[in-house]
Amino acid sequence: MAWTTFQIIIATVMLLTGSLNTLIAKWTDQLKATGRDDGAPREFNHPFVQACAMFLGEFLCLVAFAVVWGIRRQRSASVSGDVDVLITREGQQQPFTWRNSFVFLPPALCDMTATSIMYVGLNMTYASSFQMLRGAVIIFTALLSAIVGISDIVFNQQANADMNSIITGDLLIIMAQIIAACQMVYEEKFLSKYDVPALVAVGLEGFFGFTVLAIILVPLAYIPAGSFSATPFHTVEDAIDAFAQMRNNYLIVIGLVGTIFSIAFFNYAGISVTKEINATTRMVLDSLRTLIIWAVSLGLKWQKFQYLQIIGFILLVIGMAVYNGILNKDQYVRVKRRVVTTIWKDNGSREVLVRDDDIIERH
Repeated sequence: MAWTTFQIIIATVMLLTGSLNTLIAKWTDQLKATGRDDGAPREFNHPFVQACAMFLGEFLCLVAFAVVWGIRRQRSASVSGDVDVLITREGQQQPFTWRNSFVFLPPALCDMTATSIMYVGLNMTYASSFQMLRGAVIIFTALLSAIVGISDIVFNQQANADMNSIITGDLLIIMAQIIAACQMVYEEKFLSKYDVPALVAVGLEGFFGFTVLAIILVPLAYIPAGSFSATPFHTVEDAIDAFAQMRNNYLIVIGLVGTIFSIAFFNYAGISVTKEINATTRMVLDSLRTLIIWAVSLGLKWQKFQYLQIIGFILLVIGMAVYNGILNKDQYVRVKRRVVTTIWKDNGSREVLVRDDDIIERH
């Protein structure tokens, strides 16, 4: 069945905003500006501030839902009571109310930790590797996407210090997927019992993630990190220095605003794709944005061509397809039957009867 105009639009929005999110974050990392020390211009190395921007983007999904709900409430006089604040459907799931909001705090903390670690890794490695290694949340895919990390090491022609940074960045991104996996397990076990709109789920995790991380930024400014940190006082994070760099280079502000809105539109479009089309299409589009990020990184000369990344990308897509049931034994048998049938019919000396359970040949 052909896609409708709306389905084409949301699929395109998901693909573009998902790709832009990683590319904008990497571009922002490379922007230089003087900080609070008024010294030489430095790259914007503030992963925790960038994580705050991402959570703020997720929180906008909750704002969007509130606006839509407000419009619908005005149109319908039947909406009343706390339970009816969120549209619920009949089934075995419990109706979600705002009193249950704190069930999203644990996954938000996992998301906050994983996202912060990933942004630290993004500062150290390539944007394409960042996107591909995020597939490590599935163990089978993790083993295949490890090829991507290996290619960063084997084919890296930069200084040893840069190589160590890239290796560390790749490892941090993989480690973050362990935390992301814990988040998914929690969401599957505890959140699936609530009938909650997806935009609300994303928005609440964004709200808790942004709030907690914004508070944590204060002690992070006093925790020493030595040479691992690029902040003026070599602490884990320095939000004041980040705002100073934003003031001295407006492009950094544009980059962070781009991160906020790209993640907001990406989450909305992703949820809409799952609802309007199917989850399989969402997985395929998510894989395609990895290819786009890699191609753009090569075009902008952020990295050199590495053929192992192509192999890693192909295996990554195959692994996800197998995991999501796109590739299975039944489909393999079906394709095999078509190939064999075509070959035998082209031969002309045999008549082939194809049944559901077997292939029977008659001379």
